[in-house]
Amino acid sequence: MNKTVIGAVMIFVLVVIGAVTVKLLLPKFEESRQKETSDATRTKGKITIAMDNWIGYFPLSSPEMKNLMRRSGYILLCEDDNADYDQRMARLKSGEIVFAVATVDSFILNAEQYDYPGAIVMVIDESKGGDAILANKSKVASLDALKGKTDIKIAFTPGSPSHHLAKATADHFNVPELLPKGDLRIETGGSDQARKMLISGKADVAICWEPDVSKALSHKEIVKILGTEDTERLIVDILLVNRSYLQKEPEIVQLFLSNYFRVLKKYRDDHTLLLKHVRESTGLSEKSVESMLKGVHWTNFSENCEKWFGIAAAGSYADEGLVDTIEATVKILMNTGDFSSNPIPNSDPYRLTNSTFLEELFSKGIAGFTTPGAAAASSESLNPIEARFSALDENGWNILKEVGTLKVEPIVFQHGAIELDILSKKVIDLAVERLKHYPNFRVIIEGHTGIRGDKNENQMLSQDRADAVARYLEVVYNVDPNRLRVIGYGGLKPLKKKPNESRRSWLYRLPRVELVLVREDF
Repeated sequence: MNKTVIGAVMIFVLVVIGAVTVKLLLPKFEESRQKETSDATRTKGKITIAMDNWIGYFPLSSPEMKNLMRRSGYILLCEDDNADYDQRMARLKSGEIVFAVATVDSFILNAEQYDYPGAIVMVIDESKGGDAILANKSKVASLDALKGKTDIKIAFTPGSPSHHLAKATADHFNVPELLPKGDLRIETGGSDQARKMLISGKADVAICWEPDVSKALSHKEIVKILGTEDTERLIVDILLVNRSYLQKEPEIVQLFLSNYFRVLKKYRDDHTLLLKHVRESTGLSEKSVESMLKGVHWTNFSENCEKWFGIAAAGSYADEGLVDTIEATVKILMNTGDFSSNPIPNSDPYRLTNSTFLEELFSKGIAGFTTPGAAAASSESLNPIEARFSALDENGWNILKEVGTLKVEPIVFQHGAIELDILSKKVIDLAVERLKHYPNFRVIIEGHTGIRGDKNENQMLSQDRADAVARYLEVVYNVDPNRLRVIGYGGLKPLKKKPNESRRSWLYRLPRVELVLVREDF
């Protein structure tokens, strides 16, 4: 090939390379020029947060939040992934998103395979009536009515917070029938479908969330067995941040949290604006929106610090409720078969939390409440086991509705003894951990003995033993005496024999103390 041809080829190649380079760089040049000649020069970047349409997440995706972030130089992109928690955790791991919302249970359950790629920097809300166990009252009237049933069909959405409510209830009240297998287990694609299955009679029990809870209860034959308005630290929504982003961009995380709490305060101060924005976002009526809002308690800044992350001024009391919730959730997931051992690295719940950003804001004195007239969390409200109750007379106790019997291992007494020993106290301590989740319920402490011996003596013995349990709860855990009622039944209410159970084993199970939770019947 002569030099002329080689030169022509080289010129052609250079022209092609130049054309390709211009084609690739021109859009970037145009974009740069467009940005430099507009107000976009103020934009510092984009922040993507993965979420779904749960009403509790609304302040994060609200016009007010987007406006504040935009004024701070950041475009906030809120992506609805239809509660695909597995994919959400995968994206958080890859860095495709830097913020994500989740419930504590969904985070522990789905993030384990990705080595927990985000840290919890804030509690967003608690479900307070947003989720509930509903039933056809002709089939199921209480949790205890479920026990031993082999024909009750349960409808729920797998992986949802409502599913976790079922798991927690099954564990805390010893009702495995809430998590059936085979034909009794009806998996639905959402709360609306579960509600319809219940109304149509295709299911006897349904675990739903708002607005389907309210819709279902408009039918006279449907009753609420248990709702999250009567639970504490059970279904808790949290904000996660990619761990690498936490290290590289701490100032942006701090800015995000600061703006968020300002949004909460604005919506607290202007409920009409909140209603307007939620209605515009959802297309629902004002009545439906009000019903949805009743099912969520947004966690304000003070509560985040004092109730959840253990941050308080010197000399003040603060609770680490988030750590407690993580540990309680792990126990529930292990007891219901999701994990065989603690999945958290080194079994250390602090591996999942990061309180430094709240601590920094706390030192600056930021504030913001979410309900009119609300005040900072006080030491009296921090421990749910210490909830205060009004006194009831005999008739008042008799009209309360039974919720169910708390799952408690046998509280063992020495033969003829009424004093608690070390093992009995440990059993009560474990029961208290479950009781903390249900601060709105009163407790009937029922004492039982075997069926042999003098009936009157058995009754007095069972009464004395139940009294011993009540005293322990009052003295050690500051449980309000008005919350407790003690009844000694002696041998009048023996347990049913299990299939193929020997008489000796059955008689051994009869002496016991049970904690029955009851509530007002509205």
